[in-house]
Amino acid sequence: MDSLAKVDLHMHTTVSDGSDKPEDIIARVKETGIKIFSVTDHDAVKGCRIIRGALRSDDPTFICGAEFSCKDEDGKYHILAYYDDPNSAAINGLVEKGHALRMEKVALRLEFLRTEFGFEFPKDEIDKLLSLDNPGKPHIGNLMIKSGYAPDIKTAIRDYIDKLHIKSKYIRPEDAIKSIIKGGGIPVLAHPFFGDGDQLILGEEMEKRLTKLIGYGLKGVEAFYSGFSPKLIKTMLGYAEKYKLFVTAGSDYHGTNKLVRLGETGLEYAEELPFGFTAFFKAFGIELQKG
Repeated sequence: MDSLAKVDLHMHTTVSDGSDKPEDIIARVKETGIKIFSVTDHDAVKGCRIIRGALRSDDPTFICGAEFSCKDEDGKYHILAYYDDPNSAAINGLVEKGHALRMEKVALRLEFLRTEFGFEFPKDEIDKLLSLDNPGKPHIGNLMIKSGYAPDIKTAIRDYIDKLHIKSKYIRPEDAIKSIIKGGGIPVLAHPFFGDGDQLILGEEMEKRLTKLIGYGLKGVEAFYSGFSPKLIKTMLGYAEKYKLFVTAGSDYHGTNKLVRLGETGLEYAEELPFGFTAFFKAFGIELQKG
């Protein structure tokens, strides 16, 4: 297809589990040639506020975002929120709920590592971990590496942290979607084919999940994603066309915490831009430019 303004609407900063500070990611985006971007930290809007305050007139176009981990009887979902107002009461209420559940999981995981494997960490390191905006598995993994309990993040998570199957509360997808809409935002299903861990959701199951979420008010799907093959992208674009959904593109960049590059979204596989993709940006008053 023709050369397009590069877009990446899914990335993380140090406010959640990325390695780049919010104020530094602007330079990274510019270096990559990305023209429109969004930061979608887990259960957080702080990074978006920082970026908005740091943007200059010649910087790339920015859309506020966030990512919420959800779960119901049928499995797990990651719901992306794209919105104009990071001070929205509805969006911030969802952030607070997600953050509280995240901190509950951190405490459970630390206790599990202590009782199951005998992993003890210095109090000052635990205090530092708990003071982070949104600590998660990568932060615990880094602490394990620092303490000599694991050689790398992948091993720490796979062989130790994920051995605990937490039955704690989650945000339900319908609650996340309704709160995002109430806050004036657009709810989008992140990496739709990927469920829990290495789970790949296809066919009838995928369509069943989609139609259920659409019933709750889901407005879009992340059809272009760094982990998707051209076939998966084409399949998701078919669903988007069938159900008249917005389409987004995201790399899921985490800096050095994940082997994904900024701008690695799969957009290069598109023969032409789907209507749902251009319509998403029009909803934010953005006209995509070719060249």
